[in-house]
Amino acid sequence: MELNKMMHQPVVDQAVLDFMRTKVAVLDGPLGELEAQAHEKGIPVIPHETVAFLQQLVAMKQPQQILEIGTAIGFSAALMASVMPASGHVTTIDRYELMYERAAANFKQLGLTDKITQKNGDAADILPTLTGSYDLIFMDSAKSKYVEFLPDCLRLLAPGGVLLIDDVLQGGTIFLPKNEIEHRNRGIHRKLNELFETVLPDKTLYSSLLPLGDGVLMITKR
Repeated sequence: MELNKMMHQPVVDQAVLDFMRTKVAVLDGPLGELEAQAHEKGIPVIPHETVAFLQQLVAMKQPQQILEIGTAIGFSAALMASVMPASGHVTTIDRYELMYERAAANFKQLGLTDKITQKNGDAADILPTLTGSYDLIFMDSAKSKYVEFLPDCLRLLAPGGVLLIDDVLQGGTIFLPKNEIEHRNRGIHRKLNELFETVLPDKTLYSSLLPLGDGVLMITKR
C-alpha cells in the first residue's frame, strides 16, 4: 500500500498544528499504544487532531451503526467502536488482505471483535450490496474513488446522518490549475474537484470543510 505523502502536508499553520497534536488529550491504554506505534513506524493513520474530532463526534452523536471505507490497520474503526454505545456496531471495508489481517489482530487485542465486522474486498463491489442505514460513514480510502462511492454512501446514510470524507485537500494543491499538478496526481486532482462540485452545491445536504489533517469534508443529510 502506497503511503500518502499528503499526511505530512497539513493545511493549517505549523504552530497551530503542533498545538492540536500535543495539547489535545492523548489516548490512553491499548488504543493509545496502537496510535503511538503507528506514528513510530510511519503507518498512515488519522492524525491526532482528527482523532480528537472523531472521538468527540461519535461521543456526541452516539451512532448505532457506523460504516467505514478504508480499514487500514483498524485504528479509526477501533476508536469509533470504543466510543459508540455498547449496542452499536462498526462495519469496515478494505481491499488489502494484509490490512484485513492486521486490523483483525488489532481488534482482537483490543477486545472489539464483537463490535466490528470486517469486509475484505473492493468497496466498489461491496457498497452496492449493503442495505439498511448508517448514522455515521467515515470514508478514508482511494481519493480518486470518493466521488464514485458517494451515491451509495448517500443512499446508506440515515436522515440526519453524517458522512466524513478524509484527506480531500491534497496539501492545498486541490485549488491549483491542472497544469500545475504533477502528472501522476492529476486523476486525484480531477476526481476530488468533481467531488466538491457534486457535494457543495447540493441543497439536500449540509456540507463544510474542516481543516483537520489534509482536510475533512463533513456532510450531513438533511
